Amino acid sequence: MDALPRDPVLLATVLGTSLPFLSMAVILIFTRANRQLSSRISVAAIGCSLASALFLLITLRAAPGAIQYQTEWFSSGNFNVAFGYYLDPLSLLMLTIVAVIAFLVQVYSLGYMAGDPGFSRYYAFQSLFAWAMMNMVIAGSLLQLFIFWELVGLASYLLIGFYYEKWSASQAGKKAFVMTRVGDVGFFLGIIILVIGFGNLGIPELNTAGASHSIPQQLITVSALLILCGVIGKSAQFPLLTWLPDAMEGQTPVSALLHSATMVAAGVYMFSRIFPFFSASPEAMTAALAIGTVTMILASTMAMVTYDIKQVWAYSTISQLGLMVMALAAGGYFAGVYHLTTHAGFKALLFLCSGIFIHSFHTNDMRIIGKEGGRRLTIPTVCMTIGALALAGVFPFSGFFSKEAILGVLAAQPGKIWLYAGLIGALLTAYYSFRLIFYIVLPQGGISASSDSGHHEPSHDEEHHGYIFWAMAVPVIILAGLTLILGLFFEHPLQGFISGMLGHGSASVLLVQHTTPEAHGIGHELLLALGVSAGLFGIALAWFEFGRKDSSRTGFLSCFPSIWRLFDLRWFMDIFFRKALDTAVYAGLTSLFTKNDRRIIDGAIDGICFFTEAGGRLFSFLQSGMLQYNLLVMALGAGVAILFFLV
Repeated sequence: MDALPRDPVLLATVLGTSLPFLSMAVILIFTRANRQLSSRISVAAIGCSLASALFLLITLRAAPGAIQYQTEWFSSGNFNVAFGYYLDPLSLLMLTIVAVIAFLVQVYSLGYMAGDPGFSRYYAFQSLFAWAMMNMVIAGSLLQLFIFWELVGLASYLLIGFYYEKWSASQAGKKAFVMTRVGDVGFFLGIIILVIGFGNLGIPELNTAGASHSIPQQLITVSALLILCGVIGKSAQFPLLTWLPDAMEGQTPVSALLHSATMVAAGVYMFSRIFPFFSASPEAMTAALAIGTVTMILASTMAMVTYDIKQVWAYSTISQLGLMVMALAAGGYFAGVYHLTTHAGFKALLFLCSGIFIHSFHTNDMRIIGKEGGRRLTIPTVCMTIGALALAGVFPFSGFFSKEAILGVLAAQPGKIWLYAGLIGALLTAYYSFRLIFYIVLPQGGISASSDSGHHEPSHDEEHHGYIFWAMAVPVIILAGLTLILGLFFEHPLQGFISGMLGHGSASVLLVQHTTPEAHGIGHELLLALGVSAGLFGIALAWFEFGRKDSSRTGFLSCFPSIWRLFDLRWFMDIFFRKALDTAVYAGLTSLFTKNDRRIIDGAIDGICFFTEAGGRLFSFLQSGMLQYNLLVMALGAGVAILFFLV
């Protein structure tokens, strides 16, 4: 502890990552009854964490290499596990992203959660999530990362099922917890294999060994594929993706925090964290590329048929996470990390804008919001349009730059199928994003009279001019500003920062791949034209079907009811999982275990009890309760003993 004052970097790291945990403990133990004090403690703690993250980012931006603080946690033979902090460009960037989003969401929640009876408990869970997520991103070993990975899952379970008395919310929380644990089982098995085969779980050591191929190839492939299961579960990739739309049962700020910007991005971050290790296995990279592509397309189709404003953005999150996995699996380290950064900003923006509409109109249905005057809420309308433009990849918004970087990486692949899939994803993303925007901004038949004299008008006035509205509006405005500048002004500085580790280790050479689409017959100008055209065509199609004055507002999929039903039922994935559970688990394993419990375990115990009872009844005939008989038996016993010893 004496070293802390002498090392401001270590002090900032310890304070920044510990204060949210202390905040949670103080709220749950001491201040839970005082709602206002609880929120102030939580916001102050995450504010200090944000200041610490910015200090670390600025101080270490030109560091010649990664800075690592660690101490031995436990050891067994030649196997040592260290606990500490690993500060490099990637962890510093992600730490800042988490702190910024968590701070803005907590400020936003001051308005959104005002009056909620679980206000203090909500802020305690928010602090728990921030603590777990920040410690996860600066973990120095894979085991330490896994521990906080699981704590992030616990925090998400608590926040998704926050309204535990509501059946759908409790079920959504359990579904998210169970489905992500399925992937985490594979993740943990991958860690065990590395312990046995490599004997070291340090992230720098794993990356160096993977880059230098000092680990047997089969060991890398098997462990990487198992660790990829964790990415599939946490980042809602195919086939474990249906938990994320149901997780929208949580409050809208929770959706912005957990399921768009940070929590579900943990899987993509972990992929980036050990990217050189993954890159050493072509089989694992190909599998990830295929999974990301399928995820992106499936989620995009699901978003085309839902009218729930939060579920549209949830499906788009799944789709964009699939795009990030595609970029990383194709070798585009910077492209994947850059899209992770821009997506954090504009997706949180989209969710928080949606929260203002939901808070005002008490519905998630985009059609009702539009007809009741959603566009009268100017700030969320304008800011959500900015977020949708970024999501659709329109210049000059941040999503344009990161998506173009990903398309460039996909174009550099030998096969063009990945590029075509990326272009289709870009088109569908623009289509379903502006389908929602046109429903709200250009409602059919104009704004209903209820918006002028109905029961919603007082809440509009109160929110527009009161504390509640501005507590929600200010974070939204800040995120809209970030969405505007992240692409125009920060792409090249961020690329230089991320690639700053080049030349400082054998693993670092893999961090940024400078592949060019021209190497495979596609010029940069043509690729740019294709990417822009895909987004603009999607927006134009959405306007033709939902925006123009005489449009039917049903969409072309209404002509294909079977396909609509397929997309609406999530490609029957939930039905398949339900059947698999009923058949393999409940009718199979559960039935077998039940029979074993009843016939073997209960049967053995019942048998022992039966023989004990029967023996007691049999021997009860030897005891009549009469003293004379007792004395007679004692005399006979004594006589038999005397005869035995004398004869």
